[in-house]
Amino acid sequence: MERRGFSAKEQKLVDLLVDSGMKKNIAKTLVYLKKRKETTSVELEGATALRQPEVSIAMQELRKRKWVTKRDIKKEGKGRPVHSYKLAISFSKVIDNVVKDRKQEIGKIEKSIKDLENFKEQ
Repeated sequence: MERRGFSAKEQKLVDLLVDSGMKKNIAKTLVYLKKRKETTSVELEGATALRQPEVSIAMQELRKRKWVTKRDIKKEGKGRPVHSYKLAISFSKVIDNVVKDRKQEIGKIEKSIKDLENFKEQ
Protein backbone atom coordinates (compact mmCIF):
# COMPACT_ATOMS: atom_id res chain seq x y z
CA MET A 1 0.00 0.00 0.00
CA GLU A 2 1.37 3.41 -1.04
CA ARG A 3 1.32 5.72 2.01
CA ARG A 4 4.32 8.06 2.08
CA GLY A 5 3.44 10.93 4.37
CA PHE A 6 -0.14 9.82 5.02
CA SER A 7 -1.66 8.19 8.08
CA ALA A 8 -3.94 5.20 7.57
CA LYS A 9 -6.96 7.49 7.96
CA GLU A 10 -5.60 9.96 5.39
CA GLN A 11 -4.84 7.13 2.96
CA LYS A 12 -8.42 5.90 3.38
CA LEU A 13 -9.61 9.40 2.45
CA VAL A 14 -7.37 9.39 -0.65
CA ASP A 15 -8.81 5.99 -1.61
CA LEU A 16 -12.40 7.21 -1.14
CA LEU A 17 -11.77 10.27 -3.29
CA VAL A 18 -10.22 8.08 -6.00
CA ASP A 19 -13.17 5.67 -5.77
CA SER A 20 -15.46 8.67 -6.28
CA GLY A 21 -13.81 9.30 -9.64
CA MET A 22 -11.10 11.77 -8.66
CA LYS A 23 -7.64 11.32 -10.15
CA LYS A 24 -5.12 9.97 -7.65
CA ASN A 25 -2.72 12.93 -7.92
CA ILE A 26 -5.59 15.35 -7.20
CA ALA A 27 -6.84 13.26 -4.27
CA LYS A 28 -3.37 13.02 -2.70
CA THR A 29 -2.79 16.73 -3.15
CA LEU A 30 -6.12 17.63 -1.56
CA VAL A 31 -5.60 15.37 1.44
CA TYR A 32 -2.13 16.83 2.02
CA LEU A 33 -3.49 20.39 1.72
CA LYS A 34 -6.20 19.50 4.24
CA LYS A 35 -3.58 19.08 6.96
CA ARG A 36 -1.41 22.07 6.01
CA LYS A 37 -2.26 25.75 6.21
CA GLU A 38 -0.03 26.44 3.20
CA THR A 39 2.56 24.39 1.33
CA THR A 40 4.93 24.58 -1.62
CA SER A 41 4.98 22.36 -4.66
CA VAL A 42 8.34 20.93 -3.51
CA GLU A 43 6.83 19.94 -0.14
CA LEU A 44 3.84 18.40 -1.95
CA GLU A 45 6.14 16.33 -4.15
CA GLY A 46 8.05 14.98 -1.16
CA ALA A 47 5.02 14.24 1.01
CA THR A 48 2.81 12.68 -1.67
CA ALA A 49 5.41 10.80 -3.77
CA LEU A 50 4.15 12.67 -6.83
CA ARG A 51 6.47 14.03 -9.50
CA GLN A 52 6.59 17.75 -10.30
CA PRO A 53 4.42 17.46 -13.45
CA GLU A 54 1.77 15.50 -11.51
CA VAL A 55 1.63 18.15 -8.77
CA SER A 56 1.45 20.88 -11.41
CA ILE A 57 -1.45 19.18 -13.22
CA ALA A 58 -3.29 18.60 -9.93
CA MET A 59 -2.86 22.24 -8.94
CA GLN A 60 -4.14 23.45 -12.31
CA GLU A 61 -7.29 21.37 -11.88
CA LEU A 62 -7.80 22.41 -8.25
CA ARG A 63 -7.32 26.09 -9.11
CA LYS A 64 -9.74 25.74 -12.03
CA ARG A 65 -12.34 24.40 -9.58
CA LYS A 66 -11.49 27.34 -7.27
CA TRP A 67 -10.64 24.95 -4.43
CA VAL A 68 -7.01 26.11 -4.14
CA THR A 69 -5.20 29.43 -4.36
CA LYS A 70 -1.62 29.98 -5.49
CA ARG A 71 0.91 32.50 -4.27
CA ASP A 72 4.35 33.14 -5.74
CA ILE A 73 7.19 33.45 -3.25
CA LYS A 74 10.15 35.47 -4.50
CA LYS A 75 13.48 33.73 -4.14
CA GLU A 76 16.77 35.42 -3.47
CA GLY A 77 18.79 35.81 -6.67
CA LYS A 78 17.90 34.26 -9.98
CA GLY A 79 15.56 31.42 -10.72
CA ARG A 80 11.90 30.73 -10.92
CA PRO A 81 9.64 31.76 -8.06
CA VAL A 82 8.45 29.11 -5.63
CA HIS A 83 4.71 28.48 -5.74
CA SER A 84 2.80 28.18 -2.49
CA TYR A 85 -0.69 26.69 -2.31
CA LYS A 86 -3.52 26.56 0.19
CA LEU A 87 -7.17 25.55 0.21
CA ALA A 88 -9.44 28.38 -0.91
CA ILE A 89 -12.50 26.75 0.66
CA SER A 90 -12.90 24.45 3.63
CA PHE A 91 -12.23 20.76 3.10
CA SER A 92 -15.82 20.15 4.16
CA LYS A 93 -17.00 22.21 1.18
CA VAL A 94 -14.67 20.25 -1.11
CA ILE A 95 -16.37 17.05 0.08
CA ASP A 96 -19.80 18.65 -0.43
CA ASN A 97 -18.82 19.44 -4.03
CA VAL A 98 -17.57 15.91 -4.67
CA VAL A 99 -20.77 14.40 -3.21
CA LYS A 100 -22.95 16.77 -5.25
CA ASP A 101 -21.11 15.85 -8.47
CA ARG A 102 -21.43 12.13 -7.75
CA LYS A 103 -25.17 12.46 -7.03
CA GLN A 104 -25.63 14.26 -10.35
CA GLU A 105 -23.80 11.41 -12.09
CA ILE A 106 -26.04 8.87 -10.34
CA GLY A 107 -29.11 10.82 -11.49
CA LYS A 108 -27.89 10.71 -15.10
CA ILE A 109 -27.20 6.99 -14.86
CA GLU A 110 -30.61 6.28 -13.34
CA LYS A 111 -32.30 8.28 -16.13
CA SER A 112 -30.34 6.37 -18.79
CA ILE A 113 -31.35 3.05 -17.22
CA LYS A 114 -35.00 4.10 -17.14
CA ASP A 115 -34.84 5.27 -20.77
CA LEU A 116 -33.22 1.98 -21.79
CA GLU A 117 -35.86 -0.04 -19.96
CA ASN A 118 -38.58 1.87 -21.86
CA PHE A 119 -37.16 0.38 -25.07
CA LYS A 120 -37.93 -3.16 -23.82
CA GLU A 121 -41.64 -2.35 -24.04
CA GLN A 122 -41.48 -1.08 -27.63
